[in-house]
Amino acid sequence: MRIIARRTLREFWQRPNRRDAEQPLKAWFREAEQADLANPAELKSDFHNASIVANNRVVFNIAGNKYRLVVHAHWAFCIMYIRFIGTHREYDAIDVTEV
Repeated sequence: MRIIARRTLREFWQRPNRRDAEQPLKAWFREAEQADLANPAELKSDFHNASIVANNRVVFNIAGNKYRLVVHAHWAFCIMYIRFIGTHREYDAIDVTEV
């Protein structure tokens, strides 16, 4: 999969109170980038902790479920657009189908 944009992840882990997210986000990025996912079923088989929600959004638990990562999956083009990364409290404040 092609991941757009890694910079969003880097900016997140460079925040002073988010440094613990760096290695888990890098690991997720490497795994997602190497994955060949054509549909939600294939994603679930590779990423067991992922939740597929409406509007082609996928939610990943990061760093032992400390953070949530939301991507917009475009299956036909094998692209994931990073839409949100944050804590559970920050995640609860958004509409995951609209980010």
